[in-house]
Amino acid sequence: MPELAIVRPRGLLAHADGLALQQALHADVVAGRSPGAVVLCEHPSVYTAGRRTEPSDLPTDGSPVVEVDRGGRITWHGPGQLVAYPIVRLVEPLDVLAWVRDLEQVIIDVAAAVGVRAERVEGRSGAWVRGEDGAPHAKVGAIGLHVAEGVTSHGIAINCDNALDAYAAIVPCGISDAGVTTLSLAAAAVGRAPVSVDRVADLVAARVQDAVDGMHEGRRIADATRSTTAGPRLQAGPDRTADRQETLA
Repeated sequence: MPELAIVRPRGLLAHADGLALQQALHADVVAGRSPGAVVLCEHPSVYTAGRRTEPSDLPTDGSPVVEVDRGGRITWHGPGQLVAYPIVRLVEPLDVLAWVRDLEQVIIDVAAAVGVRAERVEGRSGAWVRGEDGAPHAKVGAIGLHVAEGVTSHGIAINCDNALDAYAAIVPCGISDAGVTTLSLAAAAVGRAPVSVDRVADLVAARVQDAVDGMHEGRRIADATRSTTAGPRLQAGPDRTADRQETLA
């Protein structure tokens, strides 16, 4: 598999500009002009609402929300959080859930590389850190996807050293009985150094490339290293693959 182009804008990337960039890269992959790309960025503070967002999820303080075409519900992006948008063509037959599991593995493996144990939680997508003394798991990495013409957009968000106060105004990902955390907080709990976006960006790019290579070679990275249960893999039917598919963790 040819190497993905790495696109890393300098400074904070306005969310609208990030959407436009994804659309341009998506068109290039669909047309065969590019083998794929991964955008690595940080956004200014913004709430984005996927297609399944409920009114009860929305900010309690009246903050504006950007509606996006990924699946799932509401989340937050902002400084200190790494957002990675892999724009890649999925292999046939399309298996979007398998790609979600691979992206979960990207987050889990990157967390492990900085000394943090992240894992799956059965019935919930994304990557989670165990709470102490029986406390609920806290989400450290979320996944939101859109697939059109067999090519993905949107992707993953990893909380690195961002503040968490913005999450207090929403129901993140529609999950009200669990919290959110950052790699830095989880690292501090085990005596490790803080984790910045710069520290993990290259790790994420490399592991996304591994995931794409594995997908094309029939060796899913999630299949090789999954350490917790996450439900069965589902094969998308032909009625769902012709136009679009969405999923969000």
